[in-house]
Amino acid sequence: MALIFVASCRMCLVESGRKDPQTGKVTMLPKLVPACQTPATDGTVFITDSDKVRQSRAMVEEDLLIDHPIDCPICDKAGECRLQDYHFQHGQRERRADIRPFTSRRRPLGDTVTLFVDRCVMCSRCVRFTREITGTNELYVTGRGSAEEIDVLPGFPLENRMSGNVVDLCPVGALGDKDFLYRQRVWFMKSHNGVCAGCSTGCSVNVDVNQDHVYRLRPRENPHVNQWWMCDEGRYGFHHVHSPNRLAGPHRREQEAFVPADWTKLPAELDAKLRAAGRVAGVFSPHMTVEAAYLWATYLRDVDPQARLVLGPVPVEGEDEQFKNGFTIRAEKCPNRRGVEEVIAHFAGRVEAMAELLADSELSLGAIWFGGGYKHDWIDTDTAERLAAAAPLLIVQDLFDSPLMQRATYQLPAAAFAERDGSYVNHADRLQSFAWAIRPPLGVREEASLAWLLLGRRGLFQSREVLDEIAREIMFFHAAAGGVPDVGVDLKVNRLAAEPIEQTARTV
Repeated sequence: MALIFVASCRMCLVESGRKDPQTGKVTMLPKLVPACQTPATDGTVFITDSDKVRQSRAMVEEDLLIDHPIDCPICDKAGECRLQDYHFQHGQRERRADIRPFTSRRRPLGDTVTLFVDRCVMCSRCVRFTREITGTNELYVTGRGSAEEIDVLPGFPLENRMSGNVVDLCPVGALGDKDFLYRQRVWFMKSHNGVCAGCSTGCSVNVDVNQDHVYRLRPRENPHVNQWWMCDEGRYGFHHVHSPNRLAGPHRREQEAFVPADWTKLPAELDAKLRAAGRVAGVFSPHMTVEAAYLWATYLRDVDPQARLVLGPVPVEGEDEQFKNGFTIRAEKCPNRRGVEEVIAHFAGRVEAMAELLADSELSLGAIWFGGGYKHDWIDTDTAERLAAAAPLLIVQDLFDSPLMQRATYQLPAAAFAERDGSYVNHADRLQSFAWAIRPPLGVREEASLAWLLLGRRGLFQSREVLDEIAREIMFFHAAAGGVPDVGVDLKVNRLAAEPIEQTARTV
């Protein structure tokens, strides 16, 4: 809590005193005190809205603006700036200090953050973040008095893997995000609650969008998952959503070429092909939502009661990295392995990994459906050829081209994380739900929406309806029945209750 209770800005000054428990007389202190750092004990009296308090706050706000450039029209922080809010709430009607020329001194602190020196109000929140949260200590205060500035030591730039958080912490526009700088005004954007799909931590985030374009991700407070933070990998890892290389529109193989297919007729065509194929397998990506995995498992088991349900490749990079405050960047680079595992275990009795499927020396199937959603290369040419040889009907739904996609019978474009409705279960068995923030590109259909059509369900895909069904059918998800709050629900108790049933099923 040290990041909050340091009394740097003095904007929370209040009158304070004590009440005598015997006589009831209140004795007030002669000076105002900062409310953020004054404990409220038994008998303490506070006055938060007197003439004295209002005058002191107006004076403090005026002092903060003396050296602050009035460059709101070009500042990225305009519209969500604390100093602007304080001015409208406490400021003087007009500026009484001399207006000096605006110089806009600017220097980079690292690869992701730029410092606008003249805007800084020396709250030191960024410095304390690198000391108390990341423990990396790149930032410090140089100079004294009115010459104080935030800086980095030569050769030691701000480059820890959580550096973008200092931009969120900055109450003014002193720290700018290079990735977002001058790209959008905040009042044009709409913010949607989302879940980061970068790793199995599953940070709660705000997805800020305008006209179906994601401009930035910001951490959303969740004490059970990420507190107030997120890593740079997740913060800047959304650009693949708007990549020109994304697949758009379904295609069907005809001889040696791919031709466009019609979404209005394709579900019925796929259904007929799958039902005529005989033995069927489905490979479920750990990037899928819980709802999509459930609908696809339901459909494939309807097509083939003995359909093999397989967990797709789980991307792992390096090792978990834990910071001083406990925040952890997970090596497992997918958001929903746990949720997909539990869905597969419910239908199949156990979780079969893709390595088991490939190790089957007599692998012969009528059809394999692959769910993707991977941002990077996830399958090599040899593996793709092995799978293509094992099944004459190969349906691949993914974001980008791959060796497997080139060998597919049907190429289906997949939706990215910001285009989906559904839920993820993180490494700690906490389920979080989210709604789509932007619409998919033209020609792209979400995996769950396609499975909904194949199952013959009426109307549009409703993730809440599906999650309620899952909560009724699968013990592990029972806590999600009736609604999921913004911070998610803990499924650990359901895992413990379901474990004997799961073990019995796996034994059988």
